[in-house]
Amino acid sequence: MSAEIICIGTELLLGDILNGNARYLAQELASLGIPHYYQNVVGDNLNRIHGVIEIAYKRSQILIFTGGLGPTPDDLTTEAIASFFDGTLESQPELIADIKEKFASRAREMSENNLKQALIPQGADVLPNITGTAPGIIWQPFKGEKDHPQQQLTILTFPGVPSEMKQMWQDTAVPFLKTQGWGEEIIYSRMMRFRGIGESNLAQKVNHFFDLTSPTVAPYASMGEVRLRVAAKAKTLELAEKLINPVAEQIKAIAGDDYFGDNEDTIASVVGKLLTQKRQTISVAESCTGGGLGAMLTEVAGSSTYFDGGVIAYSNQVKIAQLGVCSQTLDQYGAVSPQVAEEMAKGIQQKMNTDWSISVTGIAGPDGGTEEKPVGLVYAAIASPDGQVKSYEFKLGQKRGRAGIRYLTACYALDKLRRQIMLMN
Repeated sequence: MSAEIICIGTELLLGDILNGNARYLAQELASLGIPHYYQNVVGDNLNRIHGVIEIAYKRSQILIFTGGLGPTPDDLTTEAIASFFDGTLESQPELIADIKEKFASRAREMSENNLKQALIPQGADVLPNITGTAPGIIWQPFKGEKDHPQQQLTILTFPGVPSEMKQMWQDTAVPFLKTQGWGEEIIYSRMMRFRGIGESNLAQKVNHFFDLTSPTVAPYASMGEVRLRVAAKAKTLELAEKLINPVAEQIKAIAGDDYFGDNEDTIASVVGKLLTQKRQTISVAESCTGGGLGAMLTEVAGSSTYFDGGVIAYSNQVKIAQLGVCSQTLDQYGAVSPQVAEEMAKGIQQKMNTDWSISVTGIAGPDGGTEEKPVGLVYAAIASPDGQVKSYEFKLGQKRGRAGIRYLTACYALDKLRRQIMLMN
């Protein structure tokens, strides 16, 4: 048996709203050990919703709907489900009373349209919504039809409001699914994260793990980062981890320093842990990133214990006045050069009196590039506690766009810092 997530709302199709509900439900299904192979997003249109249901109910035994439970004419989820399965919508007096009470308690006038939310298919159970006015349903439309191939089909509906959906899922849906025999096993996964190596190179090194069935290993790539998802199904989290850990340790050994963390770790949070362990501090001098490097560091809670501050030295005058960069260096090599990056790093380290410092200078584009120094050329420099300064060249290319170049510059610089800190005793 497997589950399918169906998210309803034209705003999702247009990209006006990020579909966080699908991610949450997918993670929850994994925690219950419920296989989940398909997701659908469909707009507020009765025929198109019917079309999605037509496909979904034949291949999945649990259909989970989010969105489309409001009082307006384009909220069609309950109506679409009922009409597809030839169900009859019935008004529930207890739901009417609940909706009226919620409006009264908030001193708001209730529109007659809200009574639409009290309609549920005959034979369905209410999935209560303790905060909002849109209840969901738990419905098994073929229950009792022993000869029907989908007699186990279960439909659950939730409003699109994330807080309401999550509350309803935890309070009612999870206990219900467990009574149906789900939740006896879990699917646990660890997302291993890597920088400094391409997806194809990492895959080549670890491809013998891709044929495993327990745990499974699968690669993913995002901007400047490669991930390996190691997942196992077991009775308990402890047993799943016992399956995953030996494989993860082998992968770490193969990847070496290219591996930097798991799950919610970021390159900035890992750098922060290393600095905290060593009781060391850092400062930044930024040109092309315009504060993005400092922002990335300070996104980590507790970063004030190791991040002292920085200077956004966008102009040459600020590089000279605030960081002590020599005008002769700028004239001879230009602002985008390893020499200037190194003087920026030295200058901010001395100004802030920190153990470490990072500087970045480059051409983020879309204009300003030359044949000698094209868009996407970046230099970073790191000043270490032993007084040494080391610079790095990144050729990021203009196809990544200005935002991509700035983001990768910060990530690459922090990754170089991570590796240097790890090398120091």
